[in-house]
Amino acid sequence: MYIIDRFEGDYAVIESGDRQTFNLPRIIMPTAKEGDVISISVTVDEKETKSRRERIKGHKP
Repeated sequence: MYIIDRFEGDYAVIESGDRQTFNLPRIIMPTAKEGDVISISVTVDEKETKSRRERIKGHKP
């Protein structure tokens, strides 16, 4: 669970359940307000990951 603690300029200060804080760009949640509980999910872009790994391989001797 994450809570929007406050806004500072272009960033939202997010507080996690263990009271750690981090910032996210305000633009990705334009309707959010202080005190809102948010859900965060992360996905791996498999296609882009593969493309970048292949590009890196091509630069190695």
